[in-house]
Amino acid sequence: KPNELLKVRYRDADQRIDVLAHLPELIMDARNEADLYHRLVTMLLSGVKHADAVAVVRLNAEDRVEVPFWERRRQTQGSFHPSGRLVLEAVKKSRRSVLHVWASKEDKRHEEDYTAVAEFDWAFCTPIEDGDSVRWGLYVAGELNHPFQASIPQGNSDIDLQADVKFTELVASIVKSVRRLNQLERQQAGLRQFFAPPILSAIGDNLNTEILEPRECDVTVLFCDLRGFSQHAEDSSGDLLGLLDRVSQALGIMTAHILEFGGVTGDFQGDAALGFWGWPFSSDLAPLDACRAALAIRAAFEQIKLQRDHPLSDFRMGIGIAHGRAVAGKIGTSDQVKVSVFGPVVNLASRLEGLTKHLRVPVLMDEATAQIVRSKLDRQEGRVRKLARILPYGMERPVIVSELVPPATQAETLTDEQIACYETAVDCFMQGQWEEAFRLLHDIPPSDRAQDFLALQITRTNRVAPVDWDGTIRFDSK
Repeated sequence: KPNELLKVRYRDADQRIDVLAHLPELIMDARNEADLYHRLVTMLLSGVKHADAVAVVRLNAEDRVEVPFWERRRQTQGSFHPSGRLVLEAVKKSRRSVLHVWASKEDKRHEEDYTAVAEFDWAFCTPIEDGDSVRWGLYVAGELNHPFQASIPQGNSDIDLQADVKFTELVASIVKSVRRLNQLERQQAGLRQFFAPPILSAIGDNLNTEILEPRECDVTVLFCDLRGFSQHAEDSSGDLLGLLDRVSQALGIMTAHILEFGGVTGDFQGDAALGFWGWPFSSDLAPLDACRAALAIRAAFEQIKLQRDHPLSDFRMGIGIAHGRAVAGKIGTSDQVKVSVFGPVVNLASRLEGLTKHLRVPVLMDEATAQIVRSKLDRQEGRVRKLARILPYGMERPVIVSELVPPATQAETLTDEQIACYETAVDCFMQGQWEEAFRLLHDIPPSDRAQDFLALQITRTNRVAPVDWDGTIRFDSK
């Protein structure tokens, strides 16, 4: 019983401590499960001096005992077959160490509880917890130098079986802790690429917490893609590894700023990066932080564009931002953890990114995001410019799209007055007043590319809105 083992004292404590001191290193250095089993068995043979045989035992799905690794102190002693009943009792039923002693050869022949191997006088099995389950353990067996007497006082027996059981339980406890630590480290390493440091800190060590479980929540999604990647791939057909390195650098810039502003990164999708805010912790600042990340990404690529010798100087990017309900959460196994987000808002962010090349602006956002930015984002950080009401290809409902514009303090950007003038032109365009809209566009600097898109829509029909005009521009392709 556990309380009995607490009273047990080791007569060879120094030797056992020396063996235990090397155990964590032995476990962590194991290349695979088979190597771990070999190391554990070898170590137990060193720590339990009276053991003649040690095995790693486990239960399969049908509760049948398997022995993936065993070893005897003397290799000439033959094979080793642990008692299946004893293993079941320890690993499945009691879930604690079970020690059994056969006091005589006669007892072995008439044993009904546990099957005995002829040359062994005693055996015990210690289960090892692995997560929330117990399906394997350590089996140790050996001989007595004299008939076993249950009442032998502590310290008077040549073979202190209780001390051996206690030692093996310490081994099992250390194995459990180190394996748990290894699992946490693997999960941390896997999640570190997805989460910003503040989120990792808030989650703590328990990465299986319900906080990470998939659930429906309000999120702001940022989808950032490299423009003209297909052309880059064609032009770099002779140096695809070089292109891959450049794309990796570009994706690194995107994800760095997503994480900088507290976002979560999803899987890379070719030459695109996905980030989202609002999970695992809800936040009213999610749309604002997404926009801050987008502006930082835009600024980084614009700065690179000025450096003609930079490997990314010819890369251009487009960003789509959308806010709404989605399902976000952790998926995968304990060894390979990923996070993802699903829902119409993700598709909308992707569509908005695709529209950036048509509307000729770097960053587009939906109306839900734009409204929050207008009311809460400091104009010294970023501004909003309404561009049009669009019905993207394959979607049923039109969306009002807006550009996320850097603050007026930045060079070569529109003034607040110019943005107001442009938005008035957009309102006139949507209301069918195309002549007035066209006139207002002339007050926008010619360097602004967004006006080219709107002017093209107006001049297609000689500045006169169609009879059935409803204010929506429809796209017949992505």
